[in-house]
Amino acid sequence: MIGALVIVVYVATGLLALYGLVRTVQGRHPGRDMRIAVGVVEALLVVQAAIAAFRVLGGGVTLPEQGTFLIYLVVSVCVLPIGLQFAVTEPTTRWGGAVVSVAAIGTGVAVWRLAELWAAHV
Repeated sequence: MIGALVIVVYVATGLLALYGLVRTVQGRHPGRDMRIAVGVVEALLVVQAAIAAFRVLGGGVTLPEQGTFLIYLVVSVCVLPIGLQFAVTEPTTRWGGAVVSVAAIGTGVAVWRLAELWAAHV
């Protein structure tokens, strides 16, 4: 994994969580802007996952807990789209932003755990 990319993902998930909370306080349903924000963070996560998967599966990096690392890698990519789907399913509620915030926080925790597992091989 690339240290600078991990930091960018931390910041992006934190900003997305904050944005979701702001939208919830405003009483606004997640719209196109929330979908774009989730898409940008998801793109960062996919790039990170592709790099990490290539290094682990084909690049010769051996991790002590390789299976756990790969599971966290999949989880880090899947949580935000699932959270966004839940957030936009009910168009009359204002709590969609809170759902996206929780998904962003969960994604940030998964990335934090990925970084810990990656650091174990160094």
